[in-house]
Parts: sequence; structure tokens; C-alpha cells
Amino acid sequence: MAATIDQVLSQFTPEVKKVNKHEGKTLKAGFIGTGWIAEAYAKELPLLPDLKVVALSDLIPGKAEEFARTWGIDNVRFYASGAEMIDREELDLVFVCTYNTQHAPNAIYALEHGVNVLCEKPFTVTLEEAVEVCRAEKKSGKLLSIGFQPRMDDNMRNIRKIVESGELGDIYYIQTGGGRRRGIPNSTFIEKKTAGIGALGDIGCYSLDLVLRAIGYPKPLTVSGYTSAFFGPDPAQNNPADAARFNVDDFGAAFIRLEGGIILDFRIAWAMNIDTPGDTILLGTKGGLRVPSTDCWNGSFEKPMKVYKTVAGNNVEYEIPLKKTPEGLFYRKIRSFMDAIYEGGEAPVPSAEILYNQAIIDGIVRSSEVGREVEIVIPEI
Repeated sequence: MAATIDQVLSQFTPEVKKVNKHEGKTLKAGFIGTGWIAEAYAKELPLLPDLKVVALSDLIPGKAEEFARTWGIDNVRFYASGAEMIDREELDLVFVCTYNTQHAPNAIYALEHGVNVLCEKPFTVTLEEAVEVCRAEKKSGKLLSIGFQPRMDDNMRNIRKIVESGELGDIYYIQTGGGRRRGIPNSTFIEKKTAGIGALGDIGCYSLDLVLRAIGYPKPLTVSGYTSAFFGPDPAQNNPADAARFNVDDFGAAFIRLEGGIILDFRIAWAMNIDTPGDTILLGTKGGLRVPSTDCWNGSFEKPMKVYKTVAGNNVEYEIPLKKTPEGLFYRKIRSFMDAIYEGGEAPVPSAEILYNQAIIDGIVRSSEVGREVEIVIPEI
């Protein structure tokens, strides 16, 4: 059979191999929480030969042991809590993969005991918790990074590059959001005692980071927010057993004023009676950018972005070609964090930025509760 063009060309294309810049070194890691999000980390372990998982902890008896068997993690010790694991192990880093309400206490404990932390999103549940974690980080001198893997996608990175290029001029208005027509999760996501917040924390934080990162994370000043839960508690719209315990938001919206006179119009949903609340758009004094809508912004997007400008009196528009990210986003998330530890660099997703993200979510919740616009006040770290 005749060889294909790709087969012929591959003879002259050197195989691309990942280069380990830190050969001969190994970082010892532990997992706090071994649920489904921890599995996304575990899938990347074979590509990280300089990372050794030495301990796993989970509140549910036997869960960590099953996790180790499933993912082939050998010579590992098991603990009933993150604190016990940290007390008894010599760890370089931990992955905090618990449900939301346990992010802050576990991150603080690890930092206070000299361990670097990669904490899953949302950062915390409240602004107060986020401030306490940031203070523990500052005092410890250790690295804290937050699990926003969409930042690692090359198309997502292009959004910031376009803004920084000056092609759009000064940004003055942003519309962002997303959501699913029907996509309510279950497990620990839908109860305040474990999740604290619903769609706002699960996928809303991604949508906020998408645009705030692009414009340099200006400080949020005020927010007029709204949350609701019409679908989650309804047994006709949700699994009856889950509907009975559902007590978080399944929809959120807000009008946010940022430093620099920028307005942010935001909405997010786990369920709604429409296919999308709209594309993400950034309006600038020289041009506009449209980013096609997705369900939850936790990866990339499938259609090209489009730039709108006026050239010599003519309205023009052009597409930004899509890029293919060569590695998995979780691989990049872990690898970049490890490299920062080795090299004494900055956290790939710094808490100082995500603190503003959490402040907005906290403000939306507070504003919804009181039924009016509220000021966002972020304490000194």
C-alpha cells in the first residue's frame, strides 16, 4: 500500500520529546482529596517523572486506597485528613482537591507547615476565607497557585495578547458568561455545607478569569448581583434525590464596576431555557473582540475569535485562527507549578489575582442577599 504524505514527511521530522529541565531532581507530593477532580491530575502523572506522589488523604475510608489502585500509584501512604498527612510526611507540595468549603482550611494548614499548594478552583467560598489564605501564603514564603487550567490554553492566552497589542485600544465594556441549557452537577456541588456556592463557583470563576486576566485584573469596586435556583430544587428538572438537597445557586448575573472605568456584564448558569446567554465580547476604543460562547470555559473554544474594526472609514472584521495546545491543560498546570517551585519563580496563577475573582463572587452573593449594589472592600494582605 502506498505511503501517505504524512508518513513520508514524518521520516524527515524529528520526534518531539518533552525535555525535563530538572533531571535528577524529584518533588514529593500529596493529594488532599481523591475525588473526580483528583483524577484529572492523576492522568498526567506518567508524564511527570520528577514528581513522586508519596501520600494520599481522604475523609471517606477506603477512597484513597481505591484511587491508588485505579491510577497505579505505588508505595504510597494513606491518611484520613490532609492535616494528618502533612504532619507525618515531608512534602514539597500538595494538591488540594477537596470540595469547596475545605479549600481554605487545607491550604492554610499546608502553607503554615511549609508546603507549597496547588489549590483547585474556586479559590475559596468567601472573600474572608481568600484573604486568610493569602495571608498564610505571605507569611509562609511558599507558593500558592489556583487551579485555573484554562489559562494554559493557547487560544485563551491569545485573548490577553490581543488586548496587550493595543489592537482594541482602551477596553471600556466587557460582556462575559456562559452556561448549560441543562447541566446541573450532583455530588458535593449542590449543598452549601460542601460547596458553599453553586454555578458561581463551579464555572462562573472561569468566565471571570477569562476576561479579568486579559485586561490585567483591575480592582473590582462595586457589584449589583443576582442569584437564583429555579431548576436545581425542582424534581421535574433535576434528579428528585438531588433536588431535595439542592440549596445553592444555579444561575447568577451581575453588573460590576472595575478600576479604570471598565464595566463588566456577567451571567452564568447550570440550567436555563436558552442555548447560551451570549458570546464574550470586549469593546475597546479602537476595536472589538468576540469570543464564541462555551458551556463553562474550563478548556478552550471550538470556533475562531473575531476582531471588529473600522479601517479608512470601512467596517472590517477578521478571524483569529484557532491554535492547538500540544499538551493537556492539566499537564501544563502541574508542570508550570513544579517549575516555579524548582526555580523560585512566581505562581502560574497567583492568588493576588484570584483574590479579586473571589471578591466579585462574594460581592454577587452579598448583593443578591440585600437586593442592591454593594461596595467591594478588599482588606490588606
